[in-house]
Amino acid sequence: MNIRRILSAMAPRALVAAGFLAYSSSAWALSPDEIMNMVNVNVPTNIIVQTIQQSGTKYTADDIRALAAKGAPPEILDAVRKMAAAAAQENAAPPPDTTATKPKPKPDDFDSTQAIGGNNTTTSKPDNSASNDSSGDEGSPKQIEELIKLYRASKYLTASKGLFELLDQNTYPDNEAQIDYYLALCLIKLEMYDTAQHYFMQVVRKGTKNPYFKYALPQLTKISEVTGNDTELMRIVDKIPVDAFPRQAQGHLNYLMGRKLYDQESYSDAYKFFDQVSPKDPLFMRSKYYECVIDNNRGKLKSAVKECKAVYDAEIPPADARQVQEMNDLKDLAVMDIARIYYGLSRNDAADQYYAYVDRDSTYWPQSLFERGYNRFLENDYDQTLGLLLTVRSPYYNDEEYLPETDVLRALTFFELCDYSEVERILKGFESRYKPQRDEMKAFLDQYGTDEGKKLSDQAYEDYFGDSHHASKMDKSMFTVMLRNRELASLVRQLDEMDDEDKLIDAQKSAWKDTVGVQMKKVLDEDRQRYKKKAGAVLLQEMADQKKNLDDLIQQSQIIRFEVVDAQRKDYEYKAAEQAPDKTDQRPIDFATSKDIIYWPFNGEFWQDELGYYRYTEQSQCRK
Repeated sequence: MNIRRILSAMAPRALVAAGFLAYSSSAWALSPDEIMNMVNVNVPTNIIVQTIQQSGTKYTADDIRALAAKGAPPEILDAVRKMAAAAAQENAAPPPDTTATKPKPKPDDFDSTQAIGGNNTTTSKPDNSASNDSSGDEGSPKQIEELIKLYRASKYLTASKGLFELLDQNTYPDNEAQIDYYLALCLIKLEMYDTAQHYFMQVVRKGTKNPYFKYALPQLTKISEVTGNDTELMRIVDKIPVDAFPRQAQGHLNYLMGRKLYDQESYSDAYKFFDQVSPKDPLFMRSKYYECVIDNNRGKLKSAVKECKAVYDAEIPPADARQVQEMNDLKDLAVMDIARIYYGLSRNDAADQYYAYVDRDSTYWPQSLFERGYNRFLENDYDQTLGLLLTVRSPYYNDEEYLPETDVLRALTFFELCDYSEVERILKGFESRYKPQRDEMKAFLDQYGTDEGKKLSDQAYEDYFGDSHHASKMDKSMFTVMLRNRELASLVRQLDEMDDEDKLIDAQKSAWKDTVGVQMKKVLDEDRQRYKKKAGAVLLQEMADQKKNLDDLIQQSQIIRFEVVDAQRKDYEYKAAEQAPDKTDQRPIDFATSKDIIYWPFNGEFWQDELGYYRYTEQSQCRK
């Protein structure tokens, strides 16, 4: 058996990253500098957040970026982000006047039972004037228009209560889409994004012939960009005719259609949708990354490298801290995929150069060091392999990065150096650490991973994220890796935000809380249950993948141990037949061997500025 074949080839991986929301505003009452002044003089964060919320400031993406660059606390960034989102919603154009004669819309998928909703007709007229107090054929009912005026006067609680009562009492059934639309806008102003999403979705489900459709759908994309959760849009995007994509949401919807088709393994069709996302669109980087992955899988390596380079070279648009981090991660994944492509072509030196482009501060730097170490292993550069892996095993990363492959690669490297006692020591430690984790995952999957168990995926979510796990054998670092699945992370974050929305409802005046709030809580409860099921299903798939990986690595460990026994037997036979060579002539290592590099012996202490520069000077024990 060739021991080098034990580790499998590294394949490119797709990343699903968050979208970007462009905020717009022009004036503010509390500037980022003033906010940071309060931070720097140790004003309590909750007081700063309250001051920001009460200022009425219309923040922009530039303000968010400035605050993030200056190290503003996460709570402050979140408050500014929400106010910026509210400012963007305020600037959303109201639906135009549709009293003029328009061409009859063509039949579309909404007329079928598989499409969103079945009712594509409405007699409501879009609101076209804040001063229009007429009713009947020439405008909206007067009662609705008065409530819209209250919305525009920033009386969001009063307006939303009145609009909700019209829906609850079915006062104007022909104007339901209009009422849903403005109720959702009020809820956004109240920072109740999940319930706002529910009512915008009600508008969209009425179909493309509804005049509020093309205004509600862009609002849904903006909410998904704020929350980072595309779950609702992914449910409906393939039920919307492509020619009905509103201009303001076209890039986002093309991207989601590409993702939908990619998940269905319709790669050629997915590529066409990704390719329609404009270079000026915030989702261009993500679309280009998918194109890179698709072309790599199709064997179009030159195109794949070009597309991944486009991701790496792209300028990051203004965004909040979370989105900037996700886009930086995407750049690093793109450059790692280029390295993997060159690795697959056996151009190991080129692969090594691209792995070196991953920044030390990157989320994926430890992963890149491992892959780079594997690459150096194939080039017989065992000293650098072990040096790179030493950084991954340092206290800076060992508790945060879940890379069990590292131990197997270290064992393989010492095997090549014929240090069999070290191989045995590493593999015993590996198996004692990871076998209990594998067994715990197996028990969890046996409980929830079967066809019957998947029906309880919401309970799987609760069991995993809701309960304490003091006796768990699984590494904390494995949880971190699982949450790098963007879909799972966005659902977990959304569920946390829904809990905050519950508290926000409870904080309102009784007249609102006991009427509108009751229904809003029902909406949250229904969505929460659905999201938990979805999150549980994604969690089970992630855990199944991790268990399979550990199964493979444990099997590889056992194979290596068998190879060690065989190699030791041959070594004993050799030593019995030949006199062992004299090792007394070994000379000490000279650590000053290059004018460009200074060598320092490692004394067991890790220093941050030394990470990534370690290199072993291991002497091979193999017989000559």
